[in-house]
Amino acid sequence: MIRLARIVIVLFTALIVPTAATAQPAVDTELDRRVQAFLAERQGTWRDLNVPEVDGRTLYELIVANGFRNAVEIGTSTGHSAIWIGWALGRTGGRLTTIEIDPRRHGIAVENFATAGLDHVIDARLANAHDLVPQLEGPIDFVFSDADKDWYTNYFDALWPKIVPGGCFTAHNVSMNQLGIREFLDHVRSVPDAVTTIDTRSRAGLSITCKRQP
Repeated sequence: MIRLARIVIVLFTALIVPTAATAQPAVDTELDRRVQAFLAERQGTWRDLNVPEVDGRTLYELIVANGFRNAVEIGTSTGHSAIWIGWALGRTGGRLTTIEIDPRRHGIAVENFATAGLDHVIDARLANAHDLVPQLEGPIDFVFSDADKDWYTNYFDALWPKIVPGGCFTAHNVSMNQLGIREFLDHVRSVPDAVTTIDTRSRAGLSITCKRQP
């Protein structure tokens, strides 16, 4: 229960601190400086279904605070969320597998990862997540789903058995009235070994479902 308690503390702290007052991540290494410079240069320019900065920062904080190392992202787009996730994994010694079905977006994302200095941390796959996700091997301790909303439950069911105790499955756009979101939230809340919280600092909303410790 220790790791789960830490997750709850991190989320509670994030929810009570205004976004504008959130401290910048510490810049300790050359990688930190390079990634932060990349994000600063691109701030406010991310489109093409990328997450807002507040959600990227939330993913970063969650990974670093809990030492997650084996991560999966479903829906790369052009790489904004993967940059935040990859940056966090660069600090924990982890690695990200991210999946994108669109060749144009995949190509831009790969270029962004190289420019940010994170291509050694991120394994970017051009694939249909419907086919690839069930084939991924565990153990996994962190998942970020931001692809087709009506398939969220299928992604969850494919990966939940491979997620270690204390690991988390996060999903984007859960505050939006999109097909499949309500069914997904009802589903994860019914899982006996799961605890789900909703981070609403951005309009889109981020659900965080973590596996209980034995």
